[in-house]
Amino acid sequence: MSESSTEAHTPESLADELVEPTITDSSVVYDGMVWSVRKEQFSYDDKPINREFVDHTGAVAVLAMDDDERILLIKQYRHPIRAREWELPAGLLDVTGEDPVVGAQRELAEEVDLVASRWDLLTDFQTSPGGSNEAIRVYLARGLSDAPEAFARYDEEANIEKRWVSFDEVIEAVLARRVQNSILAIAALAADASRSRGWSTLADARTPWTRHPLFRPSAT
Repeated sequence: MSESSTEAHTPESLADELVEPTITDSSVVYDGMVWSVRKEQFSYDDKPINREFVDHTGAVAVLAMDDDERILLIKQYRHPIRAREWELPAGLLDVTGEDPVVGAQRELAEEVDLVASRWDLLTDFQTSPGGSNEAIRVYLARGLSDAPEAFARYDEEANIEKRWVSFDEVIEAVLARRVQNSILAIAALAADASRSRGWSTLADARTPWTRHPLFRPSAT
């Protein structure tokens, strides 16, 4: 194959395509304590389709790394899976109008009593696009120090266990399937890939979040 023919077949950059279908009906069929179930009818390929999905606030998470490249993990009870699993500090975007990075800073302080001087966008992902609009944004936080005050914690958070773990140990635990929290797994692997590229994949912490339902251009 000649060089010119190779160039002719070079595909476009791999990327998801955002779509804005015509929504003809939308209603909440279950209004839960944390999130709801929504039923929508929309037109796709000129055909009406009905779908129900979890209408989620979205969330932010923080991969906090110290100067020795240790990652701060927390162990917390999660009732749906009946397990105390290792996670990253994280929380819902349940404060109206709050900037996501401000929400991440709040969660880092509230869950592990830390503040950070440097914030970068590590990765974005959607947890279960077949049945939920939940979007997650993960930040890399560095330049860590103690928060000015400790926060009281309740319910499942009351007995959070904190542990500093070496970067490589976290990656090994993910690959060995000993830890299975999706946010932790995706964030750790993304960070490992970014580290191998000299952190060149990191983005500004205030990069527009166009994949979150509340921040898509169509929502403004």
